[in-house]
Amino acid sequence: QVQLVESGGGLVQAGGSLRLSCAASGRIVSTYPMGWFRQAPGKEREFVGVIGMSGGTVYYGDSVKGRFTISRDNAKNTVFLQMNSLKPEDTAVYYCAADPDGSYRDPEAFNYWGRGTQVTVSS
Repeated sequence: QVQLVESGGGLVQAGGSLRLSCAASGRIVSTYPMGWFRQAPGKEREFVGVIGMSGGTVYYGDSVKGRFTISRDNAKNTVFLQMNSLKPEDTAVYYCAADPDGSYRDPEAFNYWGRGTQVTVSS
């Protein structure tokens, strides 16, 4: 059974930092590209970033570029999202996802999802 579990969310002040983790079952992290998405209340799920199988290829959404960094530790089957210079508009539930079919920016393309972790940024 494939399982993705996010952790590391919480409440942080604007300008602060958080690091999210996504722990995967089996070898899925070492096998597939991994994506991060977020969804705020009343909004559609938004692409945050994606990292390739070996971590050498990373793409970010425009809203987080320069502030967020994705990395992976395949030996631990874990993907990370380092979030710096956080803004109130970053408040959302953050999800990790694995194994996209085609368009990595499209949440519908991903086959596996975690249940999310809440990130709240106060002003």
